[in-house]
Amino acid sequence: MIEGHGGELALAALRAHGVTEMFTLSGGHVFPLYAAAHESGFGLYDVRHEQSAVFAAEAVAKLQRRPGLAVLTAGPGVTNGISGLTSAHFNGSPVLVLAGRAPGFRWGAGSLQELDHVPLVAPVTRYAATVTATASIPGEIAAALTVARTPHRGPVFLDLPLEVIFSTAQAAPPGEPAVPVLEADPDEVARAAKLLATAARPVIVAGSDVWAGDAVAELRAAAETLRAPVFTNGMGRGALPPGHPLAFSRARKAALSAADVVAVIGTPLDFRLGFGEFGDAAVVHVVDAPSQRAAHVEPAVSPAGDLRRILAAFAGYTGARASHEDWLAGLRSAEDAGRARDAEDMTAASDPVRPARVYGELRRILEPEAVTIGDGGDFVSYAGRYLEPARPGTWLDPGPFGCLGTGMGYAMGARVTFPDRQICVLLGDGAAGFSLMDVESLVRQNLPVVIVVGNNGVWGLEKHPMRAMYGYDVAADLQPGLRYDAVVRALGGAGETVDRASGIAPALRRAFDAGVPYLVNVLTDPADAYPRSANLA
Repeated sequence: MIEGHGGELALAALRAHGVTEMFTLSGGHVFPLYAAAHESGFGLYDVRHEQSAVFAAEAVAKLQRRPGLAVLTAGPGVTNGISGLTSAHFNGSPVLVLAGRAPGFRWGAGSLQELDHVPLVAPVTRYAATVTATASIPGEIAAALTVARTPHRGPVFLDLPLEVIFSTAQAAPPGEPAVPVLEADPDEVARAAKLLATAARPVIVAGSDVWAGDAVAELRAAAETLRAPVFTNGMGRGALPPGHPLAFSRARKAALSAADVVAVIGTPLDFRLGFGEFGDAAVVHVVDAPSQRAAHVEPAVSPAGDLRRILAAFAGYTGARASHEDWLAGLRSAEDAGRARDAEDMTAASDPVRPARVYGELRRILEPEAVTIGDGGDFVSYAGRYLEPARPGTWLDPGPFGCLGTGMGYAMGARVTFPDRQICVLLGDGAAGFSLMDVESLVRQNLPVVIVVGNNGVWGLEKHPMRAMYGYDVAADLQPGLRYDAVVRALGGAGETVDRASGIAPALRRAFDAGVPYLVNVLTDPADAYPRSANLA
């Protein structure tokens, strides 16, 4: 048996699941968790807004493929974190939020921050409950984390009433975590492999769950066996390195419009993929759990189970097959043409600065294992086009929920995970308004990152479409030329504003050499908006 106060019992269970740090904003309801962390050397990082704590925990969960932990105080602490929880829900990230709760023995009397959190968070978590006894804390945490780690992964929530977390008890020690493995129907797996092998024009689209399920090597082997072109999104980016002969990015429109079989692996058939409407192509949807099968599309086959095993079976396919070499050669021509156009954009010397030029300079300075974080709309849309991660598990964006404000939290989680890598946050000037105050948290805790703001003074993804629809726009302008770098300097970091294309590269070099949070504020052309082709309806 183990004995201790609620915070000590919680940390024992957390350590058993590989958790080594918590992200939080100070609150009296959760003091025992802080005391246990402080007294045992458990990592403790604090922020200026609770959403950043949850986003930091999600970054750890994404990058390390194990649970991330956010600790929130009761009431507004929890409600401030719900956007982070919802993003983790849409991204399938195994995040645990431990929250304080007003005392149960006085419930209904009007205690400070008295609120029943569970009904609020239940729709965006895989498990949400209140712990009612101190001795139950380790078992409740272990059960919640097992759910969080079981595909399809996702966030979980536990709140602990004041008298529960502050009391002392004996409890059974946490056991080894055991995450069940779901076996896909072998007949469905075989049918899916055969469809890809015998197609005239197959396409594979691989997403974040390929990374989360540790199936990157199996994806590569499957693509090489089946000789199928691979496109990626989310944390699937980099699963095949940019130089791989089956890795494509610029020819996606040509591929998806002409394919006769499209296999979407580890990512939903949502607006990013035209809702799975690929003309006359047969759709193969490979998912890590039956709950992830698309309900709005009738796929030809949809294997559901452990992605490593499914893709390993694809790689072992030995049946009939068609030649795909002419198809691959045609896509490679389209890819090369697209890259040539991009090269012109990324070297544009025009002033005001074109956003593509920023990414042309970043491509030259980012190291292969750099972690790149996108937090924004218009400016970050360019990042998705022009930046190509060289390694899997190095790209963080908000995902299909599209929540702004992830930037500084993701940066904190990335820097805690990788003390020696380049960490680069790409911010739209609109997104900067959500989390830039948490630069102070990075400065104070010695967590240096580079922040690049694409500053066009407008909400680009809204201003231009609204003007096209109505002939005017409203609520779409920001203060032009705002000195976000001065904000960062005031918070203890460093930075500069760049208003000429020739100044971008020197500024980036200074930023990556600075050793403190450093913001490069690039004034970009407000008329140069990224073409938004995604169907949102």
